[in-house]
Amino acid sequence: MGLLLGGLYLLLHVAVVATLPPLLFGCIVKTKALFAGRVGAPLLQPYYDILKLLRKGSVFSRTTTWVFRAGPVVGLATTLLAALVVPLAGRNAPLSFAGDLILFAYLFGLARFFTICAALDTGSAFEGMGAAREATFSCLAEPALFFGLFALVRLSGSLSLSSMLGAGLAQEWAGAGAPLVLVVVSLFIVLLAENCRIPVDDPNTHLELTMIHEVMVLDHGGPAFGMILYAATVKLFLLGAVIVRILCPVDTGNPLLDGAAFVVGLFALAVAIGVVESVMARLRLVQVPSLLVAACLLSAFGLTLLAG
Repeated sequence: MGLLLGGLYLLLHVAVVATLPPLLFGCIVKTKALFAGRVGAPLLQPYYDILKLLRKGSVFSRTTTWVFRAGPVVGLATTLLAALVVPLAGRNAPLSFAGDLILFAYLFGLARFFTICAALDTGSAFEGMGAAREATFSCLAEPALFFGLFALVRLSGSLSLSSMLGAGLAQEWAGAGAPLVLVVVSLFIVLLAENCRIPVDDPNTHLELTMIHEVMVLDHGGPAFGMILYAATVKLFLLGAVIVRILCPVDTGNPLLDGAAFVVGLFALAVAIGVVESVMARLRLVQVPSLLVAACLLSAFGLTLLAG
């Protein structure tokens, strides 16, 4: 019976990760449209865009090698693998072990490495510029992510995400509320940076001189670009899931109620991202490192408070 329930939970986990992430993108776009006084695209538009791209053909430059084609595939595969170590709605993740937080962070790092290599493989000066920016800013975002995760390790006494983001986290808010707030703010900045959102980057811009992530995928099209777009939605979903589990570690014992609370938290986070992008302008590139350093310091202060 326990094996059957475990199998059902694995299928549900995979189904949620496979289907829900694009809807968060649609929620962000809808929120921004409402702030601008427009109707905006349908909530399901990201699904239509991904399916349309997957049905198209592919064109590859003669100057590119297998690295260019491997970039989107590795990016999607590593992001989906990272989804297996993130717990959803209070249940343990399908793939849970001591130290899985390191795997979680560096699967994203591996995806970024292949994306950068694919951009450099084109020989384009613009894509090389975007790759350099991505590598620089990721070096500042990763310490903030690790400091935040280490703060959760200090609270839970575990190196597994399933324990760090488990129901026991709800009890820690009474005595460690201030450090957790610092960690949440830091991780929210990391989420914006890792997903190329305003104020770090603008996913809708087409000005090469101001782009970071978008300029790296200019030469991708068809199914390859569809995989990149889908991987981006899953990455936002996973980092958002970590933040939601910290803010709302609900564990009622009822899977339906826990799942509903988790989904509501994700959509609330998507609305918050849409609000941030509606009320803030994109930062100048020279100001982005200061923002990421601030995120790193916030996480470090939170960890210091817990250590004390």
